Amino acid sequence: MNSLILVNRQHPYTLSVRQDLTAVRPDSPNILLEREAAQALSRLMERLGGWGNIVPVSGWRSFAQQQKIYLDSLRDNGREFTKQFVALPGQSERQTGLAIDLGLGDGDVDLIRPAFSYEGVCQRFRELAPAFGFIERYPAGKESVTGIAHEPWHFRYVGRPHGESITRQGLCLEEYPS
Repeated sequence: MNSLILVNRQHPYTLSVRQDLTAVRPDSPNILLEREAAQALSRLMERLGGWGNIVPVSGWRSFAQQQKIYLDSLRDNGREFTKQFVALPGQSERQTGLAIDLGLGDGDVDLIRPAFSYEGVCQRFRELAPAFGFIERYPAGKESVTGIAHEPWHFRYVGRPHGESITRQGLCLEEYPS
């Protein structure tokens, strides 16, 4: 799979083939990523020693799963919140298997907006991520470009050297020439 595939409101995900998905961790068998992305995340977390503090929250989603999350959020949180934080089915990069939400594993984890700060182990993850092919997908200040609110917990596998290049240039995926 092309790790630079752009999926958003203007670029819907139209592929119907199932990716080569694998569990991110044995103790999280339902949180899946495309195999190459999962292997890169595993290497990153091993280097960081991060699995003791960081938990995988959400990875690959089918169209049907994304639709349920979207409709549940509309019902529970309203249209404005949902528009900011939950992509429409078919417009979610979750369907690629290249995106993951991570949270600080310190109790109850919010499934839509997990805590992932800019300090400690979370910040160290963020600093190491580009070298392993990951970017913070929805950075602060890029909301008008991405169409999604700032999400410090949402990371996207774009591969190497793209992760480093995107981060070094202060870009979001929409701005990166592919």
